[in-house]
Amino acid sequence: MLQILPYVGLGVIAVVILVVVIFTAKLNNEIKQNGIEADAVVTAVKEHESTDEDGFVSVSYTFYVTYRTMEGKTVEAKLASGKSIDNRIVKAWDSDLRQGSKVRIKYLPEKPNYVIRIG
Repeated sequence: MLQILPYVGLGVIAVVILVVVIFTAKLNNEIKQNGIEADAVVTAVKEHESTDEDGFVSVSYTFYVTYRTMEGKTVEAKLASGKSIDNRIVKAWDSDLRQGSKVRIKYLPEKPNYVIRIG
């Protein structure tokens, strides 16, 4: 019985990851289809480093933008990473995303803190 426990833990982790991936894909698709367009400015770029067991260091970035909703409220939101709506891969190392950059985004009024780039 004790030999099975590590595999059960890995299975639970795999299910949680799968649920997060599916939820994110559904949210991105909902924004793509029903989102409201707005102009935004990149307000922060956060760098994350990780090192694997072979010593390889990888760097990823999280981008935050500020925009004004149709109601006039100013919102700072996390910009979704990965593919943009037009299926371009957003790569931090050759991206035009820098602090102060202007970007076009889509958002959902009920979930304004998560946006997708559209241009």
